[in-house]
Amino acid sequence: MESTRITRAYLKDILSWQEAHINFEHAVAELPNDDRGKKSEGFPYSIWQLVEHIRIAQWDILDFTRNPDYKERSWPDDYWPEHHAPKNDDEWERAITAVRTDREEFIKLLDDPDIDLFKPFEHGTGQTLLRQAMLIADHTAYHVGQIILIRKILENTV
Repeated sequence: MESTRITRAYLKDILSWQEAHINFEHAVAELPNDDRGKKSEGFPYSIWQLVEHIRIAQWDILDFTRNPDYKERSWPDDYWPEHHAPKNDDEWERAITAVRTDREEFIKLLDDPDIDLFKPFEHGTGQTLLRQAMLIADHTAYHVGQIILIRKILENTV
């Protein structure tokens, strides 16, 4: 069906596009080490905490989507990092890479014509592949906006 093909293409686009706003990769590009863990006055999170939260939440959505034996995590403890800054450059790079890799894994699900966009998962409470794609896109965009705001406050604009 043509409309399903078009819907899948749009969903894949919104997971990484940069039309109405900056995408994740651009938001975290060329961010100095010192700014990764800084907290701005009146703002509860550092950029590192937001990056890690995006990574954890996206992984959780991916895991739920493809795993009938999914185990629910504890909110909020399992979704936010304990520390304000990454331990080192490697931890930062691993998180950035994981966001990209997990997004690509989710896109593979959208590319699978055998997975119905609209059919609720047997292991869920009505969730569909369409809903999960929109959830990742919306959640990531929300927190990318926060990253951009912190960068502006830190006078480190993108």
